[in-house]
Amino acid sequence: MAYCTNRDLKDVFPSLDEFDTKTTIYGWVVHSSSLYRADNSGLITQLFANGQDLGSAEANSGVVNANGEWFYESSLDAVYYYNSSTNPNDMLMESGDDWATLKTRYISNAEKYLDSRLDGKLPRKQFKDKDGNYDYILVRTTALIACSFLIRASDPVSQIADALFGEAELNIASLNEGSTKLSWQTTGDASIGVIREGTVNGNLRIVDTRGAYAGIYDKIGVKISTAGAMGTAKYSVWESDSTNLGTEKMNNSDTATYTETITGEYQIISRGLEIRFAGDTGDTATLNDYWEIEVSGKYEKTDTGMPLSMRMSRR
Repeated sequence: MAYCTNRDLKDVFPSLDEFDTKTTIYGWVVHSSSLYRADNSGLITQLFANGQDLGSAEANSGVVNANGEWFYESSLDAVYYYNSSTNPNDMLMESGDDWATLKTRYISNAEKYLDSRLDGKLPRKQFKDKDGNYDYILVRTTALIACSFLIRASDPVSQIADALFGEAELNIASLNEGSTKLSWQTTGDASIGVIREGTVNGNLRIVDTRGAYAGIYDKIGVKISTAGAMGTAKYSVWESDSTNLGTEKMNNSDTATYTETITGEYQIISRGLEIRFAGDTGDTATLNDYWEIEVSGKYEKTDTGMPLSMRMSRR
């Protein structure tokens, strides 16, 4: 699966269709009866009539005998086209690639170009996030490169292409330097956790974490198991085991690791990591409100940016 799609190209540069690389073919003459010929046409791999793709070429000019059929004779640099009802000089005749197919090819080229420009500490092929999508920085950068390549195919000195490529260069530099983080990377603050709300209808919420997780990795599940105000409401915690992460156990209705009353102070949830609930006076927690806290261990290696270091020894 490519890093971006045709839709992403339009999002980056809405006027991209103006740079369709098709070439208009002029100078059609009657070759015989309803068979027309255009000389000095240049290589033609696909022929279009009034924007319609005419499909694959015939085997030779001798079998071009039905409306819409065509053939390119490379030895003569001539293209043959059959039409019994309309003179092709009165039509828009073009050669080139199908626009959608062309964009797909340029997206592939842009993806390969991006992979080759990214630093060696990043994967050769980038990872997807938990939702099965590539990070937007990769999507946008690939689309910027593809758009600039497509525009330069028609206008090599285009300032628009330069501007698009300039933004892509900045993105590549930020990825290589580590100032832009990808979703799979472990950052220096990963041990304090990332709080993600599930369904939360009450006004008592998890607002902060404290400490540092001493495990390796988990998605800790937290759910309101007793509704009510602070001091009455209770939350339950699900931690990982040898078979499932905490949130999976929570979603599977497994037995909670433990349950505590919400006090409003920092309260332990797992291996050195604490959370704090907060709300206004009189606010309550609603039964089955839940959160996911994704966390990496404080001893895990972080994906740092440049400068990098290496171990040296003297003999």
